[in-house]
Amino acid sequence: MPKKKDFILIGVLLVIALVGLAVTRLLQHQSGASVTITVCGEVYGTYPLNQSREIEISDDKGYNKVVIENGSVHMEDADCPDQYCVQHAAIHSSHETIICLPHELVVEITGGEVSDVDVITQ
Repeated sequence: MPKKKDFILIGVLLVIALVGLAVTRLLQHQSGASVTITVCGEVYGTYPLNQSREIEISDDKGYNKVVIENGSVHMEDADCPDQYCVQHAAIHSSHETIICLPHELVVEITGGEVSDVDVITQ
């Protein structure tokens, strides 16, 4: 039969684990410096993340409208059938991507601060 001290020990261990997870997530979060758009494997353009703009991409595969604003980027419009890229949440951290498979378009946050630290332990 579990005792009161057992529940306290389990609670303390859970709190320690959650704090460790939170610290790890915060240390791994890196703000990106630019947005790189790739179409059919070729770089279409690289744009600073801190300057608001709309980028319209139109080719034989289709149409996409990428919007950079407030330090994040999202796909505002596309004529692809599934609309997954439009429904995707805005991205703002290094190595996050939005992909439109039918149009072979990739929007990726690149650059930003690079840290030598993987994990901090005590």
